Amino acid sequence: QLQLVESGGGLVQPGGSLRLSCAASRFTLDAYTIGWFRQAPGKEREGVSCIRSSGGSTNYANSVKGRFTISRDNAKNTVYLQMNNLKPEDTAIYYCAATTLPMCIIATHVYNYWGQGTQVTVSS
Repeated sequence: QLQLVESGGGLVQPGGSLRLSCAASRFTLDAYTIGWFRQAPGKEREGVSCIRSSGGSTNYANSVKGRFTISRDNAKNTVYLQMNNLKPEDTAIYYCAATTLPMCIIATHVYNYWGQGTQVTVSS
């Protein structure tokens, strides 16, 4: 079974940057559409971004467009979420997820495999 591991979270000041990583072993991530989601305390999990399988198209939530960038490094079997100009409202646990559907849709019900999450805190 595909297992995903997120890393790269932490505490950062407003305006700062972080790069999250989503890695897998034994399975090639390029065969999967990968999504990033986040969940803040007391709120529902929301979609942030996705990248289609085979290095295809990307999609972003309006709240992060122009600030976040999703990408793949197939040599490292890793998907990244570069987060710039972070705001306090970006504070959440961030999860990566995978689906075999060849469509970049930022909706939780589409994804079958989930990581454990990594905490991102934006605070001064």
